[in-house]
Amino acid sequence: MAEKTVTASEFARNFGRYRDEAAAGDVVNVTNRGRIIGGFLSARQLEEYRRLKRRERENLVVGELPDDVVSDIEAAEFNKAP
Repeated sequence: MAEKTVTASEFARNFGRYRDEAAAGDVVNVTNRGRIIGGFLSARQLEEYRRLKRRERENLVVGELPDDVVSDIEAAEFNKAP
């Protein structure tokens, strides 16, 4: 996933271009006066964000973990440098 940063006016002028970039998996950071004021991402990325936000508030008991959580843990890789 790549990230791009553009000004709010650039984003507004070229919305179609940035919509396509977000659909391709890029995150588009939108700035105003040098500060990030928002971001544009694909529907798939938004759903993943929402899923993570829901899970953030869950209390899980180790012996009662759902299958998808167990799969995520099994697939996780630790101590890998980016």
